Amino acid sequence: MLARRPDEFGLVPDPDGFVKIKELIKAIGEEEGWKYVRRSHINEILITLPSPLFEIQGHFIRATAREQLPHPTPAEYLPKLLYTCVRNRAYPSVRDKGIYPIGQPYVILSSSKDLSERMGKRIDQAPVQLIVQVDKTVRKGYEFLQAGELLYLVENIPPDCFSGPPLPKEKPPTAKVVAAKKEPFQTVAGGFLLDVKNGQDRIHKPGSRKQRKRSDWKKDRRQQRKRKQRMWNDS
Repeated sequence: MLARRPDEFGLVPDPDGFVKIKELIKAIGEEEGWKYVRRSHINEILITLPSPLFEIQGHFIRATAREQLPHPTPAEYLPKLLYTCVRNRAYPSVRDKGIYPIGQPYVILSSSKDLSERMGKRIDQAPVQLIVQVDKTVRKGYEFLQAGELLYLVENIPPDCFSGPPLPKEKPPTAKVVAAKKEPFQTVAGGFLLDVKNGQDRIHKPGSRKQRKRSDWKKDRRQQRKRKQRMWNDS
C-alpha cells in the first residue's frame, strides 16, 4: 500500500512518498478482515519491530523503501472515461462550477468505477459519482498525470466535461407554509401578536381565565366605590 501499488487502494503519495495516516487506515479498513486496524496498531509496530518498513512524521506515513513506488507522470494512454466522486451536498455547486480538488493539489480520478466509489465513500456515506469525458477535457487544454495503473490526476475539470445524475427536484411548499405566507404574523413589544390583514393590525392579548376574573373583580370594586361616593355627596 505504501511502497509498490498505492493506486490499487486509491492512495496517492505526495512527492516525498507520504500519505495521511487517516486515509491509510480508511483504505486498510476496506479490506476484508482488517477493519479493526487503528492508529494504535501502527504505533505498536513501530515500537515492537527493530527495523519497521515505514516511518511516521506527524499525521503522515511513508514506506522506508520506495524504489518501486510509482510517481505521477504525464499520461501517455488515456481511457475514454474516468470516474470520480463528490460529496452529495456539494453536487449542485460542482455542476455549475466544475470539479476542484479539496485538501490536495489534484482531482483524483480512477479508470475503475468500483475503486472510484470506494474512494468516494471515504468522504461521504452517499457520494455522487461523476463520469469525466477525457477527450473533451484534453481538447480544452487540461493535462492528465498518471499515478500508477488505476489513478489519474488533473488540476480541475470544467462543468461541460463531465456528467452525473440529475439534481433532485425541490419539494413543493406545504399547506401550512403557504398559509403562513398569505397571513404573516409579526411580534411586537410586550408579547402581543399583530395579525397583518387588509392593512389593519388586530392585537391578540394572551390572558388566562384567572387573570380575567381578577380584572372583573377590580372593576366591580371601582364601581362600588363610585356609588358610595355619589351617595355621600348626595347626603
